[in-house]
Amino acid sequence: MAAAHLLPSMAPRTLPLLLGLASLVAACGGRARVATAPALSIEVSAYEEAARVRLPETAAVDDDDLHHVYVLSENVISGAEPTSAEALQELASWGVRTILSVDGKAPLAEAAAELGMRYVHVPIQYRGITEDELLRIAKTFRELEGPFFVHCFHGMHRGPAAAAVGRLVLDGAPRDRAIAEMRQWMGTSPSYEGLYRCIAEGTMPTPAQTEALDWDFTPQVEFEGLRGAMVFAARAHDNLKALREGSWQVDPAHPDLVPEREAHRLAQIFERSLDDHAVQAEGPAYRAMLAALVDDARALEASLTALRSGDATASEPAAALMTRIGQTCKGCHREHRD
Repeated sequence: MAAAHLLPSMAPRTLPLLLGLASLVAACGGRARVATAPALSIEVSAYEEAARVRLPETAAVDDDDLHHVYVLSENVISGAEPTSAEALQELASWGVRTILSVDGKAPLAEAAAELGMRYVHVPIQYRGITEDELLRIAKTFRELEGPFFVHCFHGMHRGPAAAAVGRLVLDGAPRDRAIAEMRQWMGTSPSYEGLYRCIAEGTMPTPAQTEALDWDFTPQVEFEGLRGAMVFAARAHDNLKALREGSWQVDPAHPDLVPEREAHRLAQIFERSLDDHAVQAEGPAYRAMLAALVDDARALEASLTALRSGDATASEPAAALMTRIGQTCKGCHREHRD
């Protein structure tokens, strides 16, 4: 089979044969248990350590349906969230058998099942992977059929860390190689040192531990309250950033994404969160921050409505509001999410 370091540069049309062969080997009982590489001894940050092993430069597989995709081995692929039936169909054509999501949003599990793929949902946070989450992720790789497609939202931070678990427990990859892939290929941020540390130094569950876990490989975890709201707020904000890059014009390929409607949706999400018990528990300062986001999102909606009605003077306030909303969200993430 192809060497692992060559895989990420492969064109999508070459993937079905390679991944289909890996799936056949697994189905025939050919998956061998591998020893997990020992933890690294790190004197610097794990992010800095991830630069020691130099990987060849390579570009992600990107097409109309799938984005930021890296084929790390015959068993493990990392990428952004597949958000359409076409994306799932492409994964199925590659021979993918199991999709593992570590994002907060409930995945398209039923649509994947119709194409013969199994979805497993293990949401994780940006600060790192808990012992329980690690156990479920490792069990997924060891006991379900591959090849595996692993994703978060953008495929840059949480997804690559979960894919790295697969590289350790399924492929037997060296830990320095696994964190190098996170940094140099997928672009995992230095802000998420906890994700790097988990892979570089964390204790991986043993086969006996994963076998002992009584779990049905949950296909969808539904979040309510503040955590669920923030998942959808992130989506709306990302939609607004994409629309800004297109000079606030509606993309014919995505006619449902209208700038002022996305701003309105963002304001609604923040407003509905104001009385959530989790917001109350954070205290008055947190609620005031959220209330300010509601006001800014409403003002952005008004500016975008004016701009798209021909008022060119609304461009500057819209840009300022986008910057302020982004800075507020980033500060909140540092304090409460990361």
